Amino acid sequence: MTNNLDVQLKLAVGVATLAAAVLVGPGTAQAGQAPSDHDDVTFTKDIAPILQRSCQHCHQTDSVAPMSLITYAEVRPWARAMKLRTGMGPVAGVMPPWYVEKNIGIQEYQFDPSLSPEEVAKIAAWADAGAPRGNPADMPPPKPVGGAGLWTAGEPDLITTTEAIILAGDAPDWWGEITPVEVGITEDRHVASVEIREINDVLDTEDSRETVGGRFIFHHMIWSTAVLGEDGRPTAGAFWPVHEVGRNADVFDPEGAPLLHAGSSVVSDSIHLHSNGKDTKAHLEIGWRFHPKGYEPKFRWALRALGNGVDIDIQPNQKDQELHAYYVLPEHTKITTFEPHLHAPGARMCLEAIWGFNVETLTCAGYDHNWVRGYQYGVGYEPLLPKGTILHIIGEMDNSAANKNIPDPRNWQGSGNRSVANMFIDLGNGVSMTDEQFQEAMAERREMLNLTRNDHVIGCPLCSVIPPTALELAQEELAKAQQAVARAEAAAKKVEAESSQQQ
Repeated sequence: MTNNLDVQLKLAVGVATLAAAVLVGPGTAQAGQAPSDHDDVTFTKDIAPILQRSCQHCHQTDSVAPMSLITYAEVRPWARAMKLRTGMGPVAGVMPPWYVEKNIGIQEYQFDPSLSPEEVAKIAAWADAGAPRGNPADMPPPKPVGGAGLWTAGEPDLITTTEAIILAGDAPDWWGEITPVEVGITEDRHVASVEIREINDVLDTEDSRETVGGRFIFHHMIWSTAVLGEDGRPTAGAFWPVHEVGRNADVFDPEGAPLLHAGSSVVSDSIHLHSNGKDTKAHLEIGWRFHPKGYEPKFRWALRALGNGVDIDIQPNQKDQELHAYYVLPEHTKITTFEPHLHAPGARMCLEAIWGFNVETLTCAGYDHNWVRGYQYGVGYEPLLPKGTILHIIGEMDNSAANKNIPDPRNWQGSGNRSVANMFIDLGNGVSMTDEQFQEAMAERREMLNLTRNDHVIGCPLCSVIPPTALELAQEELAKAQQAVARAEAAAKKVEAESSQQQ
């Protein structure tokens, strides 16, 4: 599946620049528009820090984005496009690619690169003012750069390299398996994070197809690790989060890390390749970061089986079509990540929790098939859900001409592996808890947020059900004992009265 990122950006620059030339002179306000609160915004003082935090990991030489945004000279030509793309809201095409809706559900996430309304306003004001450079002395120290070779979760403790695959520049999409490759681990270790990047021999992305970065040919890999016996059959292993192009690293709950077995091999029978327009030789590098030796998890890590990959019926030339799927939690659960997985028609997904009569939206996020995101809840804000909770995902599909990822909106869409078909899955994960651990986690949440019986926190339906104190329990037991004594005395008096009547 290709995307139109470079084309859209160039078109946006042309349209925005033309509109500015016709309607507005550089540095002037539009007719009837109040003066901006950010008239003094400059690149060195205001824009560069935003780019360093939220943009430069991708927007640097030889990385996934089609242009570098490091220096003023590199950024200045894209000022109008930056205003357009940062102001789109949480929909496909927004930059940075982070689609959580900020008016519903939980709002605390780790590794969140999205811009605040204030930052979006600064970029718009800077572009409208002619993109002034400002005082060079205001420029912040540069961030480390490394192109596509930069590890976002930190330098790995171990790197596993898959076999190299060659894809011709004019080849159709390819699905298949890779030869198992040894991870390179000789003892069991618990994994703090795992991150995958593609390494290939593309040196020049000019005239490439509009895949992410115009560079990468691996669209996704569904994979696991397995200890293989002499007959090639797995004797132990684990499934890992799906790798997809543009995807962020997976950082696991520090108290519920998954286990990587000694002697494991990386196994995958579901590799999806798409051509970038050039003959390309590529492989994947899997970066593992481990917990210290001796680490023991408090909780059990688990992926969720929530979705519908079969019963999908998306009509042609229609937007706002809904899909639904449900899953009953078999154990008390702390949800650590939410990850919508759709395909080209996908536009949005929401995650709901249903407990008793309560229906609560945890997260809603837009979707762009070219930039898959996993949303990791902030520490202390992860949903804490009792067993029996029903998780419900709602997907919104856009199979109309407005969705640029759709090759032909006249086509009906069903389920399938191809990007032009569809899937409907929440690929998030979390940890399961015992009764005692669940009560302990809710107590920690109450203390952290200073909750009372009258408070409510999204994603924790039982947090306000505060267990009685030891004194309250003792008083309750005393009251029960007093009631039992009173009942015994009443019964004795009744027997005595009946005996007197008989005499």
